[in-house]
Amino acid sequence: MKLLPRTLLWRTFLLVALLMLLSVAAWFFIFTTYEREPRARQLAQTLVSVANLTRAALISARPEARRDLLRELSDREGIHIYPADAADRVEDLPNRAFLRRVEELVREQLGPRTRLTLEREGERALFVNFRIDDSDEGDYWLALPRERIDRVIPLSWLGWGVAALLLSLLGAWFIVFRITRPLKALQQAARKVGAGETADRLDEGGPTELATVARAFNQMSADLAQLDQDRALILAGISHDLRTPLTRLRMGIEMAADDGLREGMTADIEEMDKTIGQFLDFARSESGEALQEVDVAALLEELAAQYRRRGFAVELAVSPAPSFRGAMSVRPQALRRAISNLIDNALRYAGTESPVELALSAAAGEFSIEVRDSGPGIPPEDAERVKRPFARLESARTNAAGAGLGLAIVDRIARSHNGRLELLAREGGGLIARLVLLPANPPSTTAS
Repeated sequence: MKLLPRTLLWRTFLLVALLMLLSVAAWFFIFTTYEREPRARQLAQTLVSVANLTRAALISARPEARRDLLRELSDREGIHIYPADAADRVEDLPNRAFLRRVEELVREQLGPRTRLTLEREGERALFVNFRIDDSDEGDYWLALPRERIDRVIPLSWLGWGVAALLLSLLGAWFIVFRITRPLKALQQAARKVGAGETADRLDEGGPTELATVARAFNQMSADLAQLDQDRALILAGISHDLRTPLTRLRMGIEMAADDGLREGMTADIEEMDKTIGQFLDFARSESGEALQEVDVAALLEELAAQYRRRGFAVELAVSPAPSFRGAMSVRPQALRRAISNLIDNALRYAGTESPVELALSAAAGEFSIEVRDSGPGIPPEDAERVKRPFARLESARTNAAGAGLGLAIVDRIARSHNGRLELLAREGGGLIARLVLLPANPPSTTAS
């Protein structure tokens, strides 16, 4: 359900609070159930005793002194005696288990004809019908105050009960918070590691289970950091050891006499150098670059101008609306590398007959950078597979040289910005490579 909170802290707290409330309700039900019988017997015995004592007093008193006796019972004990009459308006006893049990116990001792009611002739009290003798003229109504059956709960009890419940809920929240706080720290650290960043060490104190998890995570994070350092060292060595002989080869080729052979070998060496660069780009950690406020529209214009100066047809799509201008927090070198890879991919596979288009839009808190070409495109069923390292298609977009890492590099850069890479079919043929980014401060202006 959408109304339920999604955090473990509040879900666990609400569950504990619900269990506590149900437990209190269950204990209250048990208390009232088992307390009902003793209270009913006590009240029934009081009614029987008062009725028997009143009967005995009326029988033993002289007829002329009975009125004074009834007045004295009313003044001192709050007990009223009324002669019973067949025309009396008597309300039925409410259907409450407690009152029915009291009536049952009273009838066992005063006779089956005994009646109980809470209202007679408009007067509200606890009335019990008794008979002085066996004659029909000996019926009376004995009225006791309602306080004898009404349970009065002092307000102080309610206050203490509410205070105890609040203290219990506060303690439950504190316990759950102590459990979920390390989990939240673990979640934040895992998100940093997933983004390729170095996470802070987790606190290894607390309960044994949480301390064990924190210790294992810290060890994993340290191992990954060491692995990144070793990888960077190895790649630096590979770059140096391979590019140095390539440079010597290039210098030797320049001295070759055959122009055709020289051009072919130079192209091969440049392709090898570019492949080494792709390996390094793919293995490079993008988290080392700090986030900066970058005008993405200006960056696209700059890239398009660079490619046009090199003789490539790269155009920046212009919307009839005012040009989009707005900065967002990105890693500029990584973003530039990703867009350049997409442009190079479009130029390599789509050819130079039709221009490559760049477009920028911002909507719903997302930036979208599109590189559109008119090449053979990518089948929709292969769109996700080609994002993997070294993945190649069997179709026309794989007939050029390369290491098969261009789209994998772009996808990694997109994920480092909490975004994604989408490869979509273009209407009329071609491919739309859409780089979707989620900046920290998305603008409200939309442009295409």
